[in-house]
Amino acid sequence: MTSRPQPIENVPPDLQPIMEMARASMGFVPNSFLTMARRPALLQALMPMMGYLVGPGLSIGADLRQMVAYMASYGAGCSYCQAHTSHGAEKNGVAAGKIENLWRYEESDLFTAAEKAALGFAFASGQVPNAVTESHYAALRDHYSEDQILDLAAVVSIFGFLNRWNDTVGTPLEQKPTDFAGSSLTDSGWEPGKHG
Repeated sequence: MTSRPQPIENVPPDLQPIMEMARASMGFVPNSFLTMARRPALLQALMPMMGYLVGPGLSIGADLRQMVAYMASYGAGCSYCQAHTSHGAEKNGVAAGKIENLWRYEESDLFTAAEKAALGFAFASGQVPNAVTESHYAALRDHYSEDQILDLAAVVSIFGFLNRWNDTVGTPLEQKPTDFAGSSLTDSGWEPGKHG
């Protein structure tokens, strides 16, 4: 099933600031927001959590946040969110080589031990059933505080909702993340699938 995003001019006026904030941050209005805006209370409920992920209270950097969001989405198999988070990683300063190798982080020298621990946790967290074990936490505790571990779990969990939403409604991908993923994620086997 594909639920069509509504035209931005049909989005209720009280949600227009959300759309403009997304455009300023991402360079486009995501179709996921345009679809959720059909149920305004749903989009309004999501925004405080999204705000936490990009706000000053998050104890991990934007670069790690985006890589963790990508690995959670990779674990969940959501092509829409993989395209968005890889594009977001590039916008937040993650080097092209790292983005191209996120899916094989374990064997790459491009990632620090701390990043590998976070990415392994994110990948395991994104799978269904959840594959996180105590060994993931042990690896995280070597590099991160308890607050940082909770923030890593928050990124994964919020993207868990977005992965499920976008894959369930078949959100069509926008051109910018499609182009980015098409040129940066090909070795991982990425294809737009139902989101194309």
